[in-house]
Amino acid sequence: MPKGSSSATFNPAVFLAEAGLGRRIISLCAKEVFFTQGDLSDCVFYLQSGRARLTVVSKSGKEATITMLAAGEFIGEESIAGAGGLRLATAAAVTACVAMRIEREEMVRVIHEEHAFSDLFLKFLLARSIRTQADLVDQLFNSSEKRLARILLLMAEFGKPGEPESLIPPITQETLAEMIGTTRSRVSFFMNRFRKLGFIEYNGRIRVHRSLLNVVLHDQLPEQNSEHPMILDAPHVRLQGMNGTRKN
Repeated sequence: MPKGSSSATFNPAVFLAEAGLGRRIISLCAKEVFFTQGDLSDCVFYLQSGRARLTVVSKSGKEATITMLAAGEFIGEESIAGAGGLRLATAAAVTACVAMRIEREEMVRVIHEEHAFSDLFLKFLLARSIRTQADLVDQLFNSSEKRLARILLLMAEFGKPGEPESLIPPITQETLAEMIGTTRSRVSFFMNRFRKLGFIEYNGRIRVHRSLLNVVLHDQLPEQNSEHPMILDAPHVRLQGMNGTRKN
């Protein structure tokens, strides 16, 4: 155990805020990368400020955004699963970011030796798992319009302690379309509708209003504007009767 560190005096907030043995603070500008898909997975990042995103690239070169990341979250936590692994995604800054870079060996040590930190990290992993399950349910059962509303609310950090950030980080409609599994034209259509209904303001930056929660929690959209599947009337089929006549 490093000098000055003990279970009695260890403070996870200080550990994640101040540089020390096996950890250092880094700063990234928007669009700079923490790591790239295929890189050696040898460290974990803790995002102190800013916003980031995880993306994956297919063999054909198509890029898709997996999730957005906010301050207080770990990035690249899969590195603690085993030495010598490779990154499965690319993590890049969306806005200017400050993060703590923690070497894998130091991350494993502090998880084993400091219960306060392992509790904090376990809570993060559980929250990430719950978020992943919610994303899957959202993708399987909700309309693309409702998925877009949920993503905007998550980016504005509704539901987290403190006041939500009504102005979300800069993001393109193409990225939003990737995240909810639809086309950019559909995102544009829904964004314009949300703006007309007063759920958002959209003038260079997107400002999210609390009223957008009604779309996710209560499906409260004007009936004439709600997205419903088109149901066609069953065609009339004429059947051949026993006596040779045709019946409706």
